[in-house]
Amino acid sequence: MPSRPHRIAVIGGDGIGPEVTAEALKVLAATGVAHETKPFDLGGSRYLRTGEVLPDAVLEELRAFDAILLGAVGTPDVPPGVLERGLLLRLRFELDLYVNLRPFTAPHRLVDSAAASGASAQTAAASPAGPRDEGLDLVVVRENTEGAYAGEGGFLRKGTPHEVATQGSVNTRFGVERCVRFAFELAEGRPRKHVTLVHKTNVLTFAGDLWQRAFDAVAATHPDVETAYNHVDAACIYLVQDPGRYDVVVTDNMFGDILTDLAGAVSGGIGRAASANLNPDRTGPSLFEPVHGSAPDIVGTGKADPRAAIISAAMLLEFLGEADAASRVRKAVAGAEDVRGSTSEIGDAVVERI
Repeated sequence: MPSRPHRIAVIGGDGIGPEVTAEALKVLAATGVAHETKPFDLGGSRYLRTGEVLPDAVLEELRAFDAILLGAVGTPDVPPGVLERGLLLRLRFELDLYVNLRPFTAPHRLVDSAAASGASAQTAAASPAGPRDEGLDLVVVRENTEGAYAGEGGFLRKGTPHEVATQGSVNTRFGVERCVRFAFELAEGRPRKHVTLVHKTNVLTFAGDLWQRAFDAVAATHPDVETAYNHVDAACIYLVQDPGRYDVVVTDNMFGDILTDLAGAVSGGIGRAASANLNPDRTGPSLFEPVHGSAPDIVGTGKADPRAAIISAAMLLEFLGEADAASRVRKAVAGAEDVRGSTSEIGDAVVERI
């Protein structure tokens, strides 16, 4: 147990961000874990008001916290890329949040047995096996500081009929290997002990080759962990037809961004998808946030589902060493799975179960 309360920076952000964050904070308080919070005014609203995205002084202040809880950022009036690169990606790069961890669970998911096995549509329709009830429990480890999001690229002859735009994917052995190593260490603690590398090695022959070699090297040091490889397009099919094949998936920045949105859709909706941006070396705070956006069209209506924010808070607790509290939150969320109501009513239901 820590000798002092955990210090948590809170960035409610824009749209429904403050609404779902309020419910996550309500749940954190219900656990009884000693913590202190400080709100930070960052996001589209601040940018429109002051022209600032992430001032250096604020970044330095954030470094002193144990964790950051973020709701969502983005408003229609802010041009695309301003907040994404200036706030979210800058936090990932500056705080070395090199692992994006996204868990997906669904206790019950009805799938067609023949379709899941890869049978043809005709065979599936005639299959005597019929539908089966299959649970889903997988986690995606996404490299979070390199790839196409590193910002390498530029324009030639911009604005002319002969314009050229390049956007390179940056992959270093150091960055790839530490992400893969995290995935294998995570798999060691899970019942199935299985890791799947997802990439596109047949086309991205340089980046893919680096990922495959790093994956194979780390796998050799974990002989009790089973491994597999899928091209990213095949993984999209399997996530829909047979997601139960996956335990731990490790992949690059862009593929991970796309795959995790799909995984959210097949496991109950993107409104239930939580995430952690981790600095496993703990040289600075890690950041925890729901995957959904700011949803400005439903602000103030009470329609926002706070469960992704609450699960993100559970991940925050676990990373800070509060495993018992994190487990209680997860069980409470599972117990409130069928609760329907407003944002605050769902939060209250989780608190009651804690």
